[in-house]
Amino acid sequence: MTSGHLRSLEQRTLAIIMGGGAGTRLFPLTKDRSKPAVPLAGKYRLVDIPISNCINSGLRQMYVLTQFNSTSLIRHISAAYKFDQFSRSFVEVLAAQQTHKGAHWYQGTADAVRRNLRDFLQRPYDYFIILSGDQLYRMDYRDVLRQHIEKKSDITIATIPVSRAAASDFGIMHTDSDRRIIRFEEKPKEAALLDELKVPPPLLTELGKEPSEELYQASMGIYVFNRETLVRALDNDLVDFGKHVIPASIRSLPVHAYIFQGYWEDIGTIRAFFEANLKLADPVPEYSFFDSTSPVYTHARFLPASRINGATIKQAIISDGCKISDAHIERAVVGIRSYIGSGTSIRNSIVMGADFYDADMASKEKAGEVPYGIGKTCVIDHTIVDKNARIGDGSAISPEGKPACMDGENFYIRDGIVIIPKNAIIPAGTWI
Repeated sequence: MTSGHLRSLEQRTLAIIMGGGAGTRLFPLTKDRSKPAVPLAGKYRLVDIPISNCINSGLRQMYVLTQFNSTSLIRHISAAYKFDQFSRSFVEVLAAQQTHKGAHWYQGTADAVRRNLRDFLQRPYDYFIILSGDQLYRMDYRDVLRQHIEKKSDITIATIPVSRAAASDFGIMHTDSDRRIIRFEEKPKEAALLDELKVPPPLLTELGKEPSEELYQASMGIYVFNRETLVRALDNDLVDFGKHVIPASIRSLPVHAYIFQGYWEDIGTIRAFFEANLKLADPVPEYSFFDSTSPVYTHARFLPASRINGATIKQAIISDGCKISDAHIERAVVGIRSYIGSGTSIRNSIVMGADFYDADMASKEKAGEVPYGIGKTCVIDHTIVDKNARIGDGSAISPEGKPACMDGENFYIRDGIVIIPKNAIIPAGTWI
């Protein structure tokens, strides 16, 4: 061990959270912010999930790597995660920067870690856990680390069992009965290849499954590296962990799979983001923010309780500091500081709210301007209304009858979902 003076496994481990690239699959939500800073579930950000998992796992030393539109992410992390100044705990953002060794953007996940390796190696960490910033799940990373040590692995990759129909959307790991990875295939589609990659029956039995089930181990994009292994794995020009580093490592190193069987959702696309948010409003959601043993942390804003006057609300999440008049809200997520006028109907939609209150709404209405929030007698259906958007009275927004993907004036449609971008102004009476 290189760090005998450190007291615990948690203190010997550094967490590295990948902030992603330009976030094109989540555009236009990433038009003015980085992907980890995209709002989630009314009051959180995507980055709160891996950071909270780390804190609940006792891992309190974290770096978040990013390079696009980092301002809101840095602001959020600096406001939300403040540890005791006498501890070693920290959450820091490392943005792409010019150095003597490189002056380019990160070319991939491995390249991003390589470019910051000198910072990661300054302290005597034995293990590095690399996490994605666009997934919704709850995991105790100590379980992954313990298996990593027990199996004497150089690399451990978290995997999740998926069906044959879903396997072609993921990188699939094939293991022996001891969970050692012996093969990797990126998004396999051929029937014969899928037959070869099935989880072996003895391992299915160990997982509590029927030996005849057709399940496959999909990579979750969560990796644990030994210190020396990470240094050697990045001593080259390979740019991505999933596509390059992991396949190369499997051929020469002991690489094992940690098989996770809880709820996990990759929310890297507009459709996946939309559906994952609305599922949180289900009566018994698969992922619950009400788990007091593993809470999700975020920026504490000290907002007042929401005020609701005569609204009809069914299957919805209402965040702090909202003002909702006589509206109908059904299967929706309503974010912080949202204003929703009387007679408005919101169905199957996400309203992200606002960064501040509009203290001058009455005078704006008198002057014919559109105030912040959603006005009166509006219809909002299958829509994401980003922060600080202004939607005038009598507007109707729906993707019905429109292409699945298009750019309009002050709106976008992606995956059949209408997105009203951040700070957009929709005049009264507009039909989209």
